[in-house]
Amino acid sequence: MGFVEQGISIAHQHALIIFNYIQALSALQQLCLFAVFPFVYSLLFQFFYSLRKDRAPLVFYWIPWVGSAIPYGMQPYDFFENCKKQYGDCFSFLLLGKVMTVYLGPKGHEFVLNAKLQDVSAEDAYSHLTTPVFGKGVIYDCPNWKLMEQKKFVKGSLTRESFMKYVPKIRDEILKYFELNFFTGAELKRGTVDVMHTQPEMTIFTASRTLLGDEMRAKLNGSFAGLFADLDKGFTPLNFIFPNLPLASYRRRDRAQKLISSTYMSLINKRRTSNDIQDRDLIDTLMKSSTYKDGTKMTDQEISNLLIGVLMGGQHTSAATSSWFLLHLSEKPELQEELYQEITSVLTENNEKEITYDLLAKMTLVNNTIKETLRMHMPLHSIFRKVTKNLVVPNKKYIVPKGHYVLVSPGYAMTSEEYFPEASKFDPHRWENLLGTIKMKGNNGSSSDETVDYGFGQVSKGVSSPYLPFGGGRHRCIGEQFAYVQLGTLLCEYILNFRWTGKAPEVDYTSMVTLPMAPATIQWEKRV
Repeated sequence: MGFVEQGISIAHQHALIIFNYIQALSALQQLCLFAVFPFVYSLLFQFFYSLRKDRAPLVFYWIPWVGSAIPYGMQPYDFFENCKKQYGDCFSFLLLGKVMTVYLGPKGHEFVLNAKLQDVSAEDAYSHLTTPVFGKGVIYDCPNWKLMEQKKFVKGSLTRESFMKYVPKIRDEILKYFELNFFTGAELKRGTVDVMHTQPEMTIFTASRTLLGDEMRAKLNGSFAGLFADLDKGFTPLNFIFPNLPLASYRRRDRAQKLISSTYMSLINKRRTSNDIQDRDLIDTLMKSSTYKDGTKMTDQEISNLLIGVLMGGQHTSAATSSWFLLHLSEKPELQEELYQEITSVLTENNEKEITYDLLAKMTLVNNTIKETLRMHMPLHSIFRKVTKNLVVPNKKYIVPKGHYVLVSPGYAMTSEEYFPEASKFDPHRWENLLGTIKMKGNNGSSSDETVDYGFGQVSKGVSSPYLPFGGGRHRCIGEQFAYVQLGTLLCEYILNFRWTGKAPEVDYTSMVTLPMAPATIQWEKRV
């Protein structure tokens, strides 16, 4: 008998001995043994992990498999800060069975967001989470080169010429919404609204009107915004670990995806049948110009799915951000008046009565209010990548093994006193002297001017700034300019039409989006 066979035989004998020993125990003893085993295994795993000097230090945890999910899920930034004090800016923690290696600060941004495609994968990290929401064949449910091409297809609707046309449409949608939902019944001059109800609706209506066109907008009502809310609930830590469970929220997610997709498909089919494909909106653009570089074309179902992904991206950013700036401004009536003076002055100086795209660019405080809101409330508090080959952490002695995850949190840096003095204070004026307020170590507060084209146009290659509200690298959000146009127009119309009061609540981190805790209400009064 060879050494291998002999070793297998011995191991088999030991296993039989252990099995027979367990069988001899009483049912209660067996239950206790199996209850204790995961804890013993977990402690041994952590002990042997700590002996490895080529691994980032692992945050200690008591509960097997769950790991640090509770403190991370409740208050991620506080969790990161406490871990940094104990372990430094690079550490690992267990999140529901997955080992996450975190690298905080601008060096971490560079490490994760500019990692090579052959080393990390966003698709492997997110596809099981996003595919049930968006549908198959788009975003992370396809090879990375296809995603880059899909971004290029969409970017044609995000030009300066498009934005100039979008602003009047956004303004029109907002004013109609005010008439239907604010100035009704007894609430002609004052009232109370829940911004987590109004802002998601306004986001969907304005985005649909501009990107998807008048014909699609005519099909939508408040219940359609509710469908997007059901889709939004598909982005939770539970969904990240378990993509499909027999729960009501999962059924609502799947129902919403089918209904929204079928709505888009009905319009696509109508235009195909009548050969009515022009240059009206993003739907026309994708139907005409969505051929990949290998010669294959997106199917109509994939076009429909991509439209869901495009609007969901804006839903996260604009609904959350507009909710937050309304809530913060509710505590600062003096800042509301400053904004009012800026907006009316710009309109008067340019002999305009209505907001235009060119005028938005001249409203410094308006744009700084949006910028400050994004600093304090980056919509996604964590960005993940799955490691596909052993990855060396720069400036460290650590290696992140294949199969583990890396995590970066620009939102942590943006709310850190290390880079933003009085970081917890909502102060749009801090951006009037950017270089004086951002404490950069070896950096002037901006990313590198060097650019790179991943397939959807030139973007900044450097991501070493502490301020990255739209991410960076090949997965950087392409909707930044659209978000500023949408949010800027919305903020201006709120300021021109209302004064309001309220209180900004704490942040709810239980989903993967940083939303205000309920109740999130403001008390408005119409300007005379």
